[in-house]
Order: sequence, then structure tokens, then C-alpha cells
Amino acid sequence: MSISEPFQTSEPDRGTWDDVRELPPSAKLVAKVLEYNETMTQQQIAEESLLPARTVRYALNRLDEENVIESRFSFSDARKRLYSLEIE
Repeated sequence: MSISEPFQTSEPDRGTWDDVRELPPSAKLVAKVLEYNETMTQQQIAEESLLPARTVRYALNRLDEENVIESRFSFSDARKRLYSLEIE
């Protein structure tokens, strides 16, 4: 890496709503649920969206591929992950 090359972080660019537009309807619904609720677990998303847990997992994976969600471990229960929408 030379001095003239721009510094790039390992963090990928955030996705946009245009990226979500091309996803399946279940992923769009999960994105909207996360838009209205800041941080949720998979179970909370399933309850709020009325989607099966497996469909929610699929939607979250698709949203993660587009870099529009952020996931982290829950401090209160390390077995669970918390998801939030991260769209530019």
C-alpha cells in the first residue's frame, strides 16, 4: 500500500433503501419493522411481523448481505442477537 492510495477500512459500506427494494417481500417487511422499532431480537421481529421464525432468519440474512442491518449480542442474554436497521 503506497501513501497515495486511500485508506480503506474493513467495514463495508452501508446499504440504502434502493438495495432493499430488490429484496423479497419478507425482507422488506422485516426492514420496515426494524425501522419503526430501533432494536429487536429475531423472536420479537417474528411476533411483530407475524412471519414464521425461519422466514425472519432468511430475511435477516438477505438484509445482512446488503449491509442494511447491524447485529450484536444481547448483554442480558448472550444466546440472543439484537438487530437494528443501518441504512444511509
